[in-house]
Parts: sequence; C-alpha cells; structure tokens
Amino acid sequence: MAVDRRDLRRRLFHLAADQGGYFTAAQARAIGYSYQAQAHHVGAGNWLRIDRGLFRLAEWVPELHDDLIRWTLWSRERAVVSHESALGVHSIGELESPRVHLTVPPGFSMRDPAVTLHHGDLVESDVEQRTGFRVTTLVRTVIDIAALSADDDQLGRVIQQARETGLLTIRQLRARAEAVDVRAALHIERALQSAEAQ
Repeated sequence: MAVDRRDLRRRLFHLAADQGGYFTAAQARAIGYSYQAQAHHVGAGNWLRIDRGLFRLAEWVPELHDDLIRWTLWSRERAVVSHESALGVHSIGELESPRVHLTVPPGFSMRDPAVTLHHGDLVESDVEQRTGFRVTTLVRTVIDIAALSADDDQLGRVIQQARETGLLTIRQLRARAEAVDVRAALHIERALQSAEAQ
C-alpha cells in the first residue's frame, strides 16, 4: 500500500505545531517516516537537525520560549523548566543565566553544556503546563531561587514583582516554602525583612 506523502506531512505538521515546530526521530518514525526518509528531509532542507534524534520544521517561525520545548524533548519530557529560566517564563526579576535551568527526576543522567540540571521530585501542584513544556509555578520558582541562597536584595525584588502580578501572596509563599525547603524559607524571611528595612 502506497504511503500518502501529503497525509504524512499533515500529521507531522500537526504534531510539530504543538511542540514549537520540533519533533523527535521516534515521533517521525511513529507517523510513518523511515530513517531513510528522515535523512532525505534533512538533506533536502525540509527539516533542520537540532540535535541527535531531534528536528525542527525548516519553515517554522520561532516564538518566545520555543527553545524550552527543545529541551523538554531532549529530556524525553522528564524535565521541568525551573529556577532562573522559570522566572523568565513568568516575566519576573532580573536574574538571568546563559544556561537553561531544568529540574529533572533523581537518576536522570543526560547532560548538555547548555543546561543546568537540578535533581529533585516535583509535585504536580508545583508545575504548570505551557504549550510544549512544563514550568514550575511562580511560588515554587521563588522558593527554588531562595534555596540557592540568592542575594537578599535581588530575592526581595523578585518577591515584590511576583506579588505585583497577583500570582502569589506572602502567606502562600511562606507556607509553601516551609513545606518544601526550610533553608529557602529562611532566605525568604531575610529578603522580606531586608525589603521592609529599606
């Protein structure tokens, strides 16, 4: 039975559209593209090879945070965007990192120089689903930043900006921090006291 190439293209496009134009070799294979066909599409310039076993449609126009979808696929969908990278997704603070920060399960062993990995288990209430990737909630993100012993003034500014969004309250932040990481809760209290003293 002949394969309808238009149907394959349509199915691949629908899959990639939910993933910022990205798709894996395994996903393409499941749709019906043999490894030989995959090599052909890369050679013809229809697909861009992003990494081993990871492609992007050549005509796809990148959008904000599409790179985070790439790292989600790289991690086989086990990573959650966190820390400084999550602050960027939430449009909070001025803490920037040249690397993408991801929280991954204990035992995760993949590595890449463009990524900073934080190993730990996240409960579902600490995670939000975005298009093509998951990110820690703003409350959990602030706690993760505090746990890294962020500068009190910077942390205070992050907390103030986060409060202004209406996505968290100080009571909510304190309660969750005490439940997640006592050390982070102490840093949050110091940052709040420092902000009040100014």
